[in-house]
Amino acid sequence: MHFLDQAKIFVRSGSGGGGAVSFRREKYEEYGGPNGGNGGKGGDIIFEAVPGLNTLIDFRYTQHFKAQRGGGGAGSNRTGAGGEDLVIKVPVGTQILDDTRETVLLDMTHAGQREVFLRGGDGGRGNASYKSSTNRAPRQHGPGWPGEEMYVWLRLKLLADVGLLGLPNAGKSTFINAVSNTNAKVGAYAFTTLRPQLGVVRHKNREFVLADIPGLIAGAAEGAGIGDRFLGHVERCRVLIHLIDIAGVDKDGKPVEPVEAMHIVEDELEAYGAGLDEKARLVVLNKIDQADDELVAAYRKELLEAGADEVFAISGASGAGIDKLLDAVISYLPAATITERPVGEREEIDDTPWSPLG
Repeated sequence: MHFLDQAKIFVRSGSGGGGAVSFRREKYEEYGGPNGGNGGKGGDIIFEAVPGLNTLIDFRYTQHFKAQRGGGGAGSNRTGAGGEDLVIKVPVGTQILDDTRETVLLDMTHAGQREVFLRGGDGGRGNASYKSSTNRAPRQHGPGWPGEEMYVWLRLKLLADVGLLGLPNAGKSTFINAVSNTNAKVGAYAFTTLRPQLGVVRHKNREFVLADIPGLIAGAAEGAGIGDRFLGHVERCRVLIHLIDIAGVDKDGKPVEPVEAMHIVEDELEAYGAGLDEKARLVVLNKIDQADDELVAAYRKELLEAGADEVFAISGASGAGIDKLLDAVISYLPAATITERPVGEREEIDDTPWSPLG
């Protein structure tokens, strides 16, 4: 399945049906009077968040969504049929923005959420509704109110509990493969990961979702490399894991010191904004199987002196140190994550004793 996290679509709610002009004509009814019914209401545009979707690729091929128009009124005071609502199904975590992409109009954050986005137009009045003591045979009617229309942007922000950050080749794909059910592509070259990857991690009877995004490089906020657009997928995470290659090199093959690698990512998070630079972040030295204990200890000390609160040393390839890291991750999670409790997260443990009376 192709991954697409942004799409522009056109939506239009249904216009109301026109009112009818009609008069009752029956044998022995000399003064039948007006009996034109009102028009039906136009259909609404409704967005619904559904589980099981993690891409907006369907909106690449279908970009215009128009709800049904209301039916026209008829004689014998018959109201026109209401237009059928159009339900647009989107992945959980989708935001609906205006055409300028600056204002969030809707935020679909949980499965089953349904929001009326554009309301259909009301039906026009039939001539029967215009009858009065001074206007016994009205011939005017309402044409029905027009529906609403606009262009909107859909932006998907994947819902994950934990985000995975780092420079290219920091070992993120190897790590997510080691701790989850993901089968991410691994390669000895930059930007192996070209789109976000999600994996479910199970550790000590807990489950949570881990998101891996493409690597960041210096200048990503200005468009260098793949840029920073995928950082939106970790905005909702509770904690970020910052992987640092203990023997990292840049695109020219020059060594990148761990402290420098940490500062590069920190600068890009600050440049992106959205509070990412203020999120809880676990600094992790990866690939310790390629260095001796003395070098690991030295780099760990440098990172702590450079501002890291705590530094974990792991090897995604051998699994060394991963359990300790996951123990720390769990401490940031709610009492029940969305994967553990599909009806919604629970922040605190519910100590209320079970009772058959509810």
